[in-house]
Amino acid sequence: MEEKEQIIRTEYSEVMQKSYIDYAMSVIIARALPDVRDGLKPVQRRTLFDMHELGIRHDRPYRKCARIVGDTMGKYHPHGDSSIYEALVVMAQEFKKGLPLVDGHGNFGSIEGDGAAAMRYTEARLQKITQEAYLADLDKDVVDFVPNFDETEKEPSVLPVKVPNLLINGAEGIAVGMATSIPPHNFSEVIDGVKAYMKNPDITTEEMMEYVKGPDFPTGGIVVNQADLLHIYETGTGKIKIRGKVEIEQVKGGKQRLVITEIPYTMVGANIGKFLMDVYHLAETRKTNDIVDISNQSSKEGIRIVLDLKKGADVENLCNMLYKKTRLEDTFGVNMLAVAGGRPETMGIVPIIRHHVNFQYEIATRKYNTLLAKELDKKEVQEGLIKACDVIDLIIEILRGSKNIRDAKDCLMNGNTKNIQFRYKGSEADARHLRFTERQAAAILEMRLYKLIGLEIEALMKEHEITLSNIAKYEEILGSRTAMAKVIIKELNRFQKEYGTDRKTKIENAAEVVYEEKKVEEMPVVLLMDRFGYVKTIDLSAYERNKEAADTENKYVIFCMNTDKFCIFTDKGQLHTVKVLDIPHGKFRDKGTPLDNVSNYNSNEEEMLYVNSLGNILGKKLLFANSSGMLKQVRGEEFDVSKRTVAATKLNTGETLLLVQPLTEGEEESVVMQTEKNMFLRFFASDVPEKKKGAIGVRGMKIDEKDKLQAVYLLGQEERTVLAKEKEIALHRLRMANRDGKGVKK
Repeated sequence: MEEKEQIIRTEYSEVMQKSYIDYAMSVIIARALPDVRDGLKPVQRRTLFDMHELGIRHDRPYRKCARIVGDTMGKYHPHGDSSIYEALVVMAQEFKKGLPLVDGHGNFGSIEGDGAAAMRYTEARLQKITQEAYLADLDKDVVDFVPNFDETEKEPSVLPVKVPNLLINGAEGIAVGMATSIPPHNFSEVIDGVKAYMKNPDITTEEMMEYVKGPDFPTGGIVVNQADLLHIYETGTGKIKIRGKVEIEQVKGGKQRLVITEIPYTMVGANIGKFLMDVYHLAETRKTNDIVDISNQSSKEGIRIVLDLKKGADVENLCNMLYKKTRLEDTFGVNMLAVAGGRPETMGIVPIIRHHVNFQYEIATRKYNTLLAKELDKKEVQEGLIKACDVIDLIIEILRGSKNIRDAKDCLMNGNTKNIQFRYKGSEADARHLRFTERQAAAILEMRLYKLIGLEIEALMKEHEITLSNIAKYEEILGSRTAMAKVIIKELNRFQKEYGTDRKTKIENAAEVVYEEKKVEEMPVVLLMDRFGYVKTIDLSAYERNKEAADTENKYVIFCMNTDKFCIFTDKGQLHTVKVLDIPHGKFRDKGTPLDNVSNYNSNEEEMLYVNSLGNILGKKLLFANSSGMLKQVRGEEFDVSKRTVAATKLNTGETLLLVQPLTEGEEESVVMQTEKNMFLRFFASDVPEKKKGAIGVRGMKIDEKDKLQAVYLLGQEERTVLAKEKEIALHRLRMANRDGKGVKK
């Protein structure tokens, strides 16, 4: 019988809401946020565990990253291989992690943003600290193992990490509706903080900061807002200001150079290249004249960005300028968000350490319970063997007189002599008193004869003493939180001694940067743009010397002030502005720069209709005409805007601008409109009303449905002719009519 189809009727919004919440929680818990206990995201945890399972330890040969990534993806992390490889690469990068967990071999990228080589080329293995502090004791039932995605393997729900990795390595992750951003900290300081908390669980954030001074970025730098750190570590959110480290070197000839030896952590990657471009731009736009040359001399030894200065340069002001205008001073947004108890939580530094310490007690309890159980098992067996050695003759007689193992075992455990053949009369009575446990009986039956040698018996006795000692030790640790704390602290001290490093980031309360921008000396310049769209500005005197060549070689020659703006009106109805100071200033024969590079204008998508400086437009009116025949006048002041690109007029879908032209004050000008079927209409420009730039305008001409507007002209006193169907039409001789007429056919 066929099963009936079940249709569940439900509100669509409810399904969407539930599905989205499920998706969001999946991203938050299973992808983007680290667990507060081990400080690892699932992809990092699974990659490290897989390397542990593959036996890729620090003292063994490197293995191909492709093998690691493939194995991790196939067994534990059923997502893209790129995300697994990226996580592996980051765990090996010294400039991103305070404590790299993976030892990479090959090209794992650079601090300047170069990507790692493909995973088929690179190799990796675990770092020694990762084995000792992150993956040790997994065989001692210290953490829960859960089924993997297809329930064919088991994976740890959390790694038994013995150091507060969340603080040491920090974390970055974007989930759904939330993000985490935790800075890295100094290994030794964080260990000191953990020990201080274990000695005083009521420690305050202020007291904790006597041990954990602040973030310690692998790139060094200087944290300049020390006063804000207490609030940040109390609440788990805030902003850390970081500056690069700048040194001044003396050069021959009394000149100096600025050398940047440490950069803000936020500059790692492509932002180093952007910083160099920003400095170049400052010099190019004459914001500073002190920089003669800039070079990036960074190498494996470290960062070294050199700025050569001219003689007598104001070094302090230049440094302040770099802090203000570039990313040499930057902000690191802190949001200490992690998964605690299965839910995301923003925590200060003390709660993070509290979670870590509680986790340490939990894994230590489970570890020593497991060890104690093993020692108790050993003790039981050892006691059985010792006891057996005392009555070995009787046991041998039982074994020789038994028909099978079951009868022998029954006799050893329960004193059952029913099926045993004894050689001596008294032996059977002695055998009835035997009461070995099942485990002891099994060990006796498996015991080899060489164990009866005197030295072997002595070794067994010593081993038994060690077992009793271990049991006492483990029971003491499990019975007292103080004793367990001593064990945890002892291990932390060992890690601190072996892996601790000096602080790289300096922390201070620096004064706010004060940079006085030098006022640009206002001067007249000539802006030149050739037919290829290359622009430059030159001095007025340079133009006068090359006037004839400048006028013939350039499409536009505009006289303006260097503090002015250059305006470009396009057929798409856009106005693009660019500061004249942003246009390269140089010699007449300099090539200039493409207009696309200094403005939002795109020569492939837009066509220039009118260009001029803002200063030359102010006080004038501009005539606008679009492809639908709508006209208007707009005052130049409307285009004095702060944005680089604005809509110069309102256009409907499919419309384009045909004309943008300034009107000459005091001159009687006329507008001529021409259609594709050679209908011409001429009327006074004064008939076109003045409107705002956001208005559509008024109709200039009634155009037949089968016709289309072809061109619009603004005429002054000059004579002008156009070609229409191979016939010359003198526009200035057309009869004057009223606006919004049909025009005449020519």
